Amino acid sequence: MKIDAFGSGLELHRASERARGMADAGFDGLWIAEAGRTAYLTCAATALAAPELDLGTAVAVAFPRSPMVTAQVAWELAEATRGRFILGLGTQVKAHIERRYSTTYERPGARLREYVLALRAIFRAFAGEAPLDFKGEFYRFNLLGMWSPGPIPTPPPPIYLAAVRPWMLRACGEVADGLHVHPFHSRRFIDEVIGPNVAAGARTAGRDPAEVRLACPVFTIVGDTEAEREEWRQRARFQIAFYGSTPAYAGVFELHGWHGVSEKLHQLQRAGDVTGMAAQITDEMLDVYAITSTWDDLPRRLVEKYHGIAARLIMYFATEAWERGAAMMARWRNAMERTRALVAAQDWARN
Repeated sequence: MKIDAFGSGLELHRASERARGMADAGFDGLWIAEAGRTAYLTCAATALAAPELDLGTAVAVAFPRSPMVTAQVAWELAEATRGRFILGLGTQVKAHIERRYSTTYERPGARLREYVLALRAIFRAFAGEAPLDFKGEFYRFNLLGMWSPGPIPTPPPPIYLAAVRPWMLRACGEVADGLHVHPFHSRRFIDEVIGPNVAAGARTAGRDPAEVRLACPVFTIVGDTEAEREEWRQRARFQIAFYGSTPAYAGVFELHGWHGVSEKLHQLQRAGDVTGMAAQITDEMLDVYAITSTWDDLPRRLVEKYHGIAARLIMYFATEAWERGAAMMARWRNAMERTRALVAAQDWARN
């Protein structure tokens, strides 16, 4: 189980500084979100500054870019990272795709599934393994010639998909190398919704469900005093409220019996009441969707919740901690070292 950090795009010189800091602190990888800035340029700056880091997009928006454009960028990043790049893709929600990007959201599950198949066909053509001749319902590619970037000395980048709803989870099981679990999740949601649907999709495609690896972002409310924890507790409330306000994610609340919360959050968001949104997230909800602990107890809590389930843990607030300075990053280094030791001890005991 690898331990990574999560961050948004930055001004590129600053992104390089952050990359070096996260590598020096001992993180295995860094996942870059696509928000106001693109994920890919920050990935490039990160790769050059900290080549020892695994690197992924968390997640890049698929539909506004042709699969050919995505494939070219991912191919170059796979080469620049010496095979450490993971291409994380997602659909975004309908309003953003149609109104922010002015592109098509029709049948997103089927479209993203085909997008992945198109990427694999393009990767094979780049590597010189087969001519480019992809014909699908949404995409067609049959011209490459001299515009191929050519083979690289690493395998094609693995493709992880973001998914919450059952139909997208099944699509992930069919075609993806991994699932980038939404940060707004619970262990019960993984066990009862994610696992069965990914497995169903994998079986449909004749795959072993174990081939689909899970990367799980984690909201950590960690500190040795109540005052320390309170800052991150409020940060987690705001983040869960933001994600939970998306109607498509209502099921993550409803699985635990919290019906109507997503609708209420959506109403508050439309009214611009951010404080009211955070107030909807109770301490009971935080216990379900986040991990609260002291620094000493953090490794045990992480291993209890995710060992045997997640291939990678992504510490959601770790890059914010990097901005606090060396002392905070020393705490993270210590916690990660003890987490890895605990995982190794449990793996040894099982074997």
